[in-house]
Amino acid sequence: MALEKAAVQEVLDTIRPRLQADGGDINLVDVKDDGTVLVELQGACKGCPMSQFTLATQVECVLKEALPEVTGVVPA
Repeated sequence: MALEKAAVQEVLDTIRPRLQADGGDINLVDVKDDGTVLVELQGACKGCPMSQFTLATQVECVLKEALPEVTGVVPA
């Protein structure tokens, strides 16, 4: 079953408040056929030295738990 962009957006919307609390945000750019999710970190998260940690521990883990079809999350 193909990964639905709307489903990914729904899960990202649950993560968004955590990022916004630190002055950042996240934008869904694309969902690839192989399950890769491309995102753009915004605000304080953009260019932050901890952004890769944020993607791996917060965004990717939450997405994979909610949507097992997600194979990874990468910055756009």
